Amino acid sequence: MVEISTKEEADYCLIEVNGEVDASSSIELDDAIKAALEKKLNLLIDLQKLDYISSAGLGVFISYLEEFKENERKMILFGLQPKVREVFEILGLQHIIKMVDTKSEGIDAV
Repeated sequence: MVEISTKEEADYCLIEVNGEVDASSSIELDDAIKAALEKKLNLLIDLQKLDYISSAGLGVFISYLEEFKENERKMILFGLQPKVREVFEILGLQHIIKMVDTKSEGIDAV
């Protein structure tokens, strides 16, 4: 089960993810990212309350990388718990997805 909230700021969209992102709930994450991209906004994704992410959830992030690059937008993840960060790092995603520790670091990176 996942809860996703979205809030637009001046030059970015903040998505907060709470719970678990698996095959069935990854659709909600996909919809939230797609909406931000359609609004031509940079994206900050708060993962402080993300407890678990499956390969389907990881695939959602990966599927948008090229589109963000083509539209000259940034997607920045922050607040990853150690066990979630480890999943991203095992796959080497820290090299292709910007990950920072705090929201303020994410805002600075936008």
